[in-house]
Amino acid sequence: MNRRRVTVAIAAAGVVAGVAGLGVLAMPAGAGPAPVLPQVDAQSLVESVLTAKPTAFGGTVDVNNSLGIPAIAGLPQLSDGASQIRVWSDGDSRSRVSLPTGNSERTIVDDGTTVWSWNSETQTVTKTKHDTAKAEAKPDLGLGLGLGQDGQAVDPVQVARDVVAEIEKSSTVTVDGTARVANRSAYELVLTPKPTERTVLREVRVAVDSELRLPLRVSLLTNGTDEPAVQVGFSELTVGTQDAGLFQFTPSASAKVEEQELKGPSDQDKADAEKALGEASPQVVGDGWDTVIVAKTPAEALAGAQLPAEDKPDRRGPGRDQAGTNPQDLLKQLGKQVSGSWGSGTLISSKIGNVLLADDGRIALGAVPEQVLTEAIGQLAPAPR
Repeated sequence: MNRRRVTVAIAAAGVVAGVAGLGVLAMPAGAGPAPVLPQVDAQSLVESVLTAKPTAFGGTVDVNNSLGIPAIAGLPQLSDGASQIRVWSDGDSRSRVSLPTGNSERTIVDDGTTVWSWNSETQTVTKTKHDTAKAEAKPDLGLGLGLGQDGQAVDPVQVARDVVAEIEKSSTVTVDGTARVANRSAYELVLTPKPTERTVLREVRVAVDSELRLPLRVSLLTNGTDEPAVQVGFSELTVGTQDAGLFQFTPSASAKVEEQELKGPSDQDKADAEKALGEASPQVVGDGWDTVIVAKTPAEALAGAQLPAEDKPDRRGPGRDQAGTNPQDLLKQLGKQVSGSWGSGTLISSKIGNVLLADDGRIALGAVPEQVLTEAIGQLAPAPR
């Protein structure tokens, strides 16, 4: 196996999947005319984003989802509709994220040594120390260069170019004019699947800050509509040194503080994880935009599991007891029953992709039509029973 090729392919997939996962675009109302900026070609723009240095900033991110996903209690940012996130960074190791959830708020503060997670509704704080156990240090060559696992120098610019080359195998990458987002000038970078790609996605549009090369806005569009399925982006952005107090957290006297320790896995944990991974047999079918992840989980793992009663949805059907809910029953409520030569199962759909869960424990997911999922899952042997 060519480890470098696999690494580059994963990185390229991560760029597209990460953009989609952000579900990002904030359409700037009253943004004014598009700014006039120096011309830049798509490859150079992508490379500059991948190699940009972090910067200190604070801002408000507007989230607009239209995926058809049921409401998720406590996390409106992942549910359909409009919501906001507040974010701050010192450009280095400290950050703060605030997630309003109606009448309450969840706040995560990383002060550089400790991560604090605060839930105002339950008045609880989770305190986690950074894992100080580091892998054997590799020499730093300066100027952004280091040594890879094979001892050879790693050039971030070359890695960026490799990622761009991988993306261009399945995408047309262009710069489609300019825009003004959160009162900052930006280039509009567009990734469009090539005609041979079988995907439900039409294009991904990313507004890239012309100075910082920071993605300011992402729009995810699907086939058959001009309206973004998922939108996230800055509506307010302040670049520069932020108040140091934002990166400090002191629990109130009434808060319940739970401390968690990050420990390295034991030999038994490693053996168990290796066994589980072997049983799951995750595989990648296809590439580019029609990549499908397939895996298999022993049917008894889901059949024997029960969700706590408090995690059950409000609606209850026949056969649902008060003690808990079988996850397979819950999944069937969220999707539709399908069958074919590959077997039978449940298809859960959103505008940006589909998940197929076979009754025998096989799973397939991707930003692809149902047919592509069934073809992929048909290549995986049924899960052990």
